[in-house]
Amino acid sequence: MEAATTLFLRNGYPGTSMDEIAALAGVSKQTVYTHFADKQRLFTALILGNTERADEFVDAIAVMLQDTDDLEKDLGEFARRYITAVIQPQVLQLRRLVIGEAGRFPELARTYYERVPQRVIATMASQLQHLAERGLMRLDDPLLAANHLAWLTLAIPMDKAMFCGNDEPFTAAELARLADAGVRVFLTAYGQP
Repeated sequence: MEAATTLFLRNGYPGTSMDEIAALAGVSKQTVYTHFADKQRLFTALILGNTERADEFVDAIAVMLQDTDDLEKDLGEFARRYITAVIQPQVLQLRRLVIGEAGRFPELARTYYERVPQRVIATMASQLQHLAERGLMRLDDPLLAANHLAWLTLAIPMDKAMFCGNDEPFTAAELARLADAGVRVFLTAYGQP
């Protein structure tokens, strides 16, 4: 599966053949077809198989801010973990691949969106609502606030990565600076009443 993922990320869906996948995996093409009826089903399994990282991140989000006593510090730590998780070369390649094939596989793109970005945002919204209930934030729409936090954190590196690939990657220090700046702007709008 790892070999096929690598090929799809490098060549895209139409540019990857089942022969290449079988050769890279060290099995016969018939073995690949035994497990996956066609290239579309293999592609779908690979894309959806990559949602496990999001599961781990969602589990971490669910407790990360639960008992915070220092909102700016802990929200900053959350934002730094978030930006680091999303702005990884393989995650960005997968995102570009899903977006690039969304016209051909709209249901797959929708499912990926629901299982990864939408689920992460919903979990963030739940945590922000909890913080508001504790009197640490003011917000009327937790989902909108979660989207604001996500895009204040991710917009700059994500936009550049989507267009320019990984030619000029952001350093860890640059990502941390962007995360911290996003949190400062976010707290200006949503911080304590």
